[in-house]
Amino acid sequence: MNDFARHLCSRLPTARIDLTTRAAYTSDASIYRAMPAAVFEPRDTTEVVTAVRIAAEHGVAVTCRGGGTSVAGNAVGTGLVLDFSRHMNRIIELDPDGATATVEPGVVLGALRQHAATHGLTVGPDPSTYSRCTVGGMVGNHACGPHSVAWGTTADITDRLELLLADGRVLSATRGGSGDANIDLRLRQLRDRYLAALRTELGRFTRQVSGYNLDALLPEKGFHVARSLVGSEGTCAVVLGARLRLTRVPPARVLLVLGFPDVYAAAECAPMLAKAGALTVEGLDAPLVEALRSRPGRAPGLELLPSGRAWLYCEVQGANDAAAVSDARRLARQAGVPGRVTTDPGQIAALWAIRRNGAGTATRMADGRAAWPGWEDSAVPPKRLASYLRDLHFLMDEHGCNGTITGHFGEGCLHVRIDWDLESKHGMASYRNFIAAAGELVVAHGGCASGEHGDGRARSELLARTYSPELLGAFAAFKNIWDPAGVLNPGIIVNPVPFDADIRPGPGRDRLELPLVQRLHADSDSLARAVQRCSGVGSCRDASGTMCPSYQATKDEVHSTRGRARVLSEMLRGETLPDGWRSKQVRDALDLCLACQACKSECSVNVDMATYKAEFLHHHYRFRLRPRAHYTLGWLPVLARIASVAPRMLNWLTSRPTPSRWLSVVAGLEPRRPLISLPPQTFRRWFARRTRSRASAPESGTVVLWPDTFSNFLDPAGAQAATQVLEALGYRVALPDGPVCCGLTWYSTGQLKVAREVLARSVRSLEGHLRAGRTIIGVEPSCTQALRETAAQLLPDSAAVRSLPNQVRTLAEVVAGHQGPWPFGRLNGSAVLQPHCHQEAGHGHRPETDVLARLGVAVDVVRTGCCGMAGNFGYEPGHWEVSRAAAERGLFPTLRAASPGTAVLANGFSCRTQIGQSGVRDIRRAEHLAQLLLRALPSGSSGAHNGS
Repeated sequence: MNDFARHLCSRLPTARIDLTTRAAYTSDASIYRAMPAAVFEPRDTTEVVTAVRIAAEHGVAVTCRGGGTSVAGNAVGTGLVLDFSRHMNRIIELDPDGATATVEPGVVLGALRQHAATHGLTVGPDPSTYSRCTVGGMVGNHACGPHSVAWGTTADITDRLELLLADGRVLSATRGGSGDANIDLRLRQLRDRYLAALRTELGRFTRQVSGYNLDALLPEKGFHVARSLVGSEGTCAVVLGARLRLTRVPPARVLLVLGFPDVYAAAECAPMLAKAGALTVEGLDAPLVEALRSRPGRAPGLELLPSGRAWLYCEVQGANDAAAVSDARRLARQAGVPGRVTTDPGQIAALWAIRRNGAGTATRMADGRAAWPGWEDSAVPPKRLASYLRDLHFLMDEHGCNGTITGHFGEGCLHVRIDWDLESKHGMASYRNFIAAAGELVVAHGGCASGEHGDGRARSELLARTYSPELLGAFAAFKNIWDPAGVLNPGIIVNPVPFDADIRPGPGRDRLELPLVQRLHADSDSLARAVQRCSGVGSCRDASGTMCPSYQATKDEVHSTRGRARVLSEMLRGETLPDGWRSKQVRDALDLCLACQACKSECSVNVDMATYKAEFLHHHYRFRLRPRAHYTLGWLPVLARIASVAPRMLNWLTSRPTPSRWLSVVAGLEPRRPLISLPPQTFRRWFARRTRSRASAPESGTVVLWPDTFSNFLDPAGAQAATQVLEALGYRVALPDGPVCCGLTWYSTGQLKVAREVLARSVRSLEGHLRAGRTIIGVEPSCTQALRETAAQLLPDSAAVRSLPNQVRTLAEVVAGHQGPWPFGRLNGSAVLQPHCHQEAGHGHRPETDVLARLGVAVDVVRTGCCGMAGNFGYEPGHWEVSRAAAERGLFPTLRAASPGTAVLANGFSCRTQIGQSGVRDIRRAEHLAQLLLRALPSGSSGAHNGS
């Protein structure tokens, strides 16, 4: 293997054989694990040909990978992994008249659908992972999705495939042939030899995906060689490109959601709805909804579900909205159960998110137990679905299992996640017995183990229980025609590896389980269990979301939440990354994590990489010298306090190029970042010196303003304005006794014990106010969120900390919820709002937009997440490019597009700093919401003050 790696890297220098990258590719969205020998992200066909030829010469297996969302272990291997998603992702041609698209294999389905939509077209198959799965992956595992009930599967829309064989030949397969006369002859001979088996055992129902799609070779189906390779999972050829047939989008579509007393009633009704013309007939059961309700944070859409214990989602088309609504109501009457018809785009998106995120949500039951995708995609003829479901539940009861169910009920296909014990030998034996029995059960109902997503490692062994020896012989002969050396994705479909081999969460997986500084409440204080949350469905790769700004900038799997989770998992496993907390590979994987916390809320299972990073950095640098930036930025509260004694001296140094560069070098900071300047006085000094204008008996009571490090020492304008705004609302404003800090800068640099000590001392200064029931108002969103949530991880036994989530509020929340007189006038302007990423991971920015609407301010919200500065991240060396790229995703373009005079609102100090250093001309200085509210007060209503 070393000879292979050396040969590969000598010919293709961008090939990656480092442990960090290989660890990130050990798994997909399945329960399987395999450490690859090398990973290569080809830029063009020539590089693919070279890589495959080198692998074939050395007898190294080749596994193709797109978005890595395969649930059956299709996209993991011990040899060379080809990742097409990073570079080979072009839409080569979209023909609106012919309704076809020609694409490279790494094109993300969501991007193709978005491009096609401009011509009134779409891609029929649309799996729930459409925002990150690739066309090559769809071809490989025969993806289907909700609309396949009406618009067909990937095989149905595949017109042509560009192929690379392991021997280096490049072919173009389509209807009528492969482009190679010898291969076509052998394929026809195979078809004719096994004609009876192909006609009687295959093509019995639409979701019969198990095995090779050999019925596409039948004469009545046009000897469609390209379609025979759909679902071959890269075992026969490498897909270099595809031409797909597109679907015309109906003029109008509405969503009908039906509620049923149980999942069996939903399954009984589903075939009728499919035959009646519904574009989708998607099912989900109560355990999935209960699991979603148990998640922290917001879960929009649940309140829209009609009453019931199971639901069907039926998209209904029409010539216009009225016609579609009328037809949807007709279907609801036929179903005879409670239903909701909606045309509202927001409601439709929220409802579909419940179903779409099911694959991730279902990996944790409502009580926190892990559930796994080992029996994920079984399918039966739709009329047998209800009886199959009853028997499947009976089988689960027999084995002491529980699970969640979603699926394409209109086509008889189920997605099931089950809470097997995959971590002990006894549990693994039970798992094998269950899968073997389930394989027999689904066949008894006329079905198969794979209704989409291929057979992979999870189901290939079950083909012997599904088909006759004759048909299995046809599969082996088909594989041999294309890949006689067995180089391409071995162990899948033909000569399968056992389905209980190479299980990622298997027995003895975690050898490193040391006491943690933080309390991981939801994961039994186990980092291994926390990391295992990552199901691999890849929502962190969704370009439309806010997760993983560094991945969105680099498109490197290592920099995704999933990639980092896999690397951490390998560290805890202690096999391939044996250095434990000292692991350089893990440090490198976590280095570009901005700790924006988006994964904490957007990930369907709430992976919290910011927390894991802080814990790792603490142990990694324990009793060791840290990077200088950790001392400079981590101890910023102390340094800022010292510098505030003589702010003019510091500002003189930082405003001059040579001293500024020298200070950056000494401090270990990014030299391209301008150093910040200090205000002439701190917020606390301003607060102490000003003349209070409010009476001693305030109308609205006393509130406590939290004078965080940033608002006190670095930019006090927001805290000053907040004080005056609160007084205008009738509150008496108090400050905590003595200096306070939430410890965030120490926390984000992994100095957890210092962070805990600082936080504990600061919380003690609030105890009297907390006992009095006073509201604590945060000015800086990151500090506010730290008090609300992070504090409980560092000080879990503190009664005061337990009360913080109920008593800490943002200024916007207080203003939006104020019940007294409204003292603000209308501003009738416009504003750009950059929400703080930590606030978005918590309670969101809705209070801000509510306040702005009441002020008459039209707001353009930057929805791409983190600004890219992310506290200390943007000032650390090596982060400049990613920091700027993150801002270019949405923040900087929004600023450039803003009209002159538009207010720029950013409650976070880091966000305001990034905006100030953006280089965007003719924009106003970013300010805190409090400053905008202060301008909305009538003259004099904020009270006289000194020193503001």
